[in-house]
Amino acid sequence: MSVDWFPLWLSLRVAALATGISFLLGLWIAYVLANRQFRGKELVDAVVTLPLVLPPTVLGYYLLVSLGRMSPLGKVYESVFGAPLVFTWQAAVIASTLHAVPLLVKSSRAAFQSVDHSLERAARTLGVSEWRLFWRVTLPLSRRSVVAATVLAFARSLGDFGTTLMIAGDIPGRTQTSAVAIYDAVESGNTLVARVLVLVLSVLTIGIVYMANRLEHRQPAV
Repeated sequence: MSVDWFPLWLSLRVAALATGISFLLGLWIAYVLANRQFRGKELVDAVVTLPLVLPPTVLGYYLLVSLGRMSPLGKVYESVFGAPLVFTWQAAVIASTLHAVPLLVKSSRAAFQSVDHSLERAARTLGVSEWRLFWRVTLPLSRRSVVAATVLAFARSLGDFGTTLMIAGDIPGRTQTSAVAIYDAVESGNTLVARVLVLVLSVLTIGIVYMANRLEHRQPAV
């Protein structure tokens, strides 16, 4: 029995796009939470953390309601692109992003808060803008933790199942990611396909987590 590698390649593409989106969005949220004081700050933090603790089916239901064909966002998307968003691979990217963002926010916020703030204050006294301060001072000083968090976010996106199944569905050759394909293979008794995909995903995930640990704990060169 041959193994269809489409689910794996789709998972890698979805994870890469979700990680890219999460990196930009997560860093911005983390920087605001780490450096700004405003009313409702802890509420924002709680909402961002929610995908880590809510059941995936609950998150999937929220997305279906928010992005379905009858929702305002769903109608706008369909009017622009000519097709509904739900049950597409793009919906899988959104589902994976929803799980990746909290990982980046939590780790990056802690990394930004651990930066020596005297260096940031010194840069401000020299007239450096906040945008340049972030990219030239804050981010380089916390880059190891941020990169490690990004790698873990990729791993989390790669293995998303419940939320992806709810919002993107299980359409072979279109929206079937590797995690969903494993579920299908087990249900239909295709043990070979299930074992191969499980092994490949396990090896990939172990390598990713190992890389993240090395990046986060590697000592800076003197």
